[in-house]
Amino acid sequence: MAQVLEFKLPDLGEGLTEAEIVRWLVQVGDVVAVDQPVVEVETAKAMVEVPCPYGGVVTARFGEEGTELPVGAPLITVAVGAPASDAEAGAGAGTGGSGNVLVGYGTSEAPARRRRVRSTRPEPAVTVAVDGTAPMVPVAPVAPVAPVAPVAAVTPVAPASSAAPAEGPGGPVPVISPLVRRLARENGLDLRELTGSGPEGLILRADVENALRVAVPREEAAQAAQQPAAPSALAGGRRVPLKGVRGAVADKLSRSRREIPDATCWVDADATELMRARTAMNAAGGPKISLLALLARICTAALARFPELNSTVDQAAREVVQFDQVHLGFAAQTERGLVVPVVRDAQARDAEGLTAEFARLTEAGRQGRLTPAELTGGTFTLNNYGVFGVDGSTPIINHPEAAMLGVGRIVPRPWVHEGELAVRQVVQLSLTFDHRVCDGGTAGGFLRHVADCVEQPAVLLRTL
Repeated sequence: MAQVLEFKLPDLGEGLTEAEIVRWLVQVGDVVAVDQPVVEVETAKAMVEVPCPYGGVVTARFGEEGTELPVGAPLITVAVGAPASDAEAGAGAGTGGSGNVLVGYGTSEAPARRRRVRSTRPEPAVTVAVDGTAPMVPVAPVAPVAPVAPVAAVTPVAPASSAAPAEGPGGPVPVISPLVRRLARENGLDLRELTGSGPEGLILRADVENALRVAVPREEAAQAAQQPAAPSALAGGRRVPLKGVRGAVADKLSRSRREIPDATCWVDADATELMRARTAMNAAGGPKISLLALLARICTAALARFPELNSTVDQAAREVVQFDQVHLGFAAQTERGLVVPVVRDAQARDAEGLTAEFARLTEAGRQGRLTPAELTGGTFTLNNYGVFGVDGSTPIINHPEAAMLGVGRIVPRPWVHEGELAVRQVVQLSLTFDHRVCDGGTAGGFLRHVADCVEQPAVLLRTL
């Protein structure tokens, strides 16, 4: 006898609360194996293939491609324990649990069957909690699907704290996420007036944000009606929603500006000797060394001297937390927008190892395959905006870090070298830092050490 299990969108980690369905990898009626990817989703940080922890026959899918679902919303239902012929076709499908493939789900054994509890509410659809412990929110399938085999009815019990649909005079409001209800409550928005864009009319966070974005207070609307429309309003502007990567970047930069009292200092440096050193390294054979890797090596050496800048501020404890390891983020522009992959333990890597890791993460960013873990946890950021053909910038610190080194383009310029005017390869370096973690003397000392290493790479030998 088969049992239908409902697989919900898992917690993808790093505080992500929702994801957009990019591409379904299975169809209704397909046989799936344990831990087989069933859908590709896009979060605010990365593209992720989500594997299903159960094996069996897909009986329903929830949400079309392009739909944004909150964490905990149903993705698919799978009939497990099907007849032998179906089980053989599944190439190992079964009710055995998967490992902890992603944060928030994965089982160590087959889920326990729920005990039927008498309820005064209408009988929900047949569902079983994925992890076998916590009850889930009953949600009906998007479209009816012919059952694969008789299914034992299971009725989940929603505790008082669960994210069950809110009740109101007009009937239940289809809301799962408590974040959505709180957002509406804080802004005085009646959810009964909204039409959800999710499966079965589920109200998503995007629906609430869209309603708040277009809502105009009555007094402002009255004033606008008495005034002639502005020419720009008549021209018909185009609205671009701040969501996905762009929305995440906007939120992070806004938070950085609100919380961090930043300051910027900069200096011009003669990079001629650094460029010659790189040319000599690459001429010696072996893998090519990138300029970014040499700059990263200089950064880690400077942070060893000035550890105040490899830190973060714990506002609750009113403490500055200095890190022993340097997890170096670097800004990379991709088709999905700006991303900041993180090189773990950069202080322990040589120029060759840094070059290889930069190349790997950059390629993964271009393909949209960076994982949330590869995009978070940085302690210092290196921003090479010179690739855009600009000389200088005052970048916004990548919250919650304490500093960012910016590197402009390296171009031939007149420079006084050994007492004579010469044409040299000159670069502008800028350091934006959190003034809470250090004063200008520390920031200036760090930047000066970086400039000295750029001008005289042999200075690095003192720290090797």
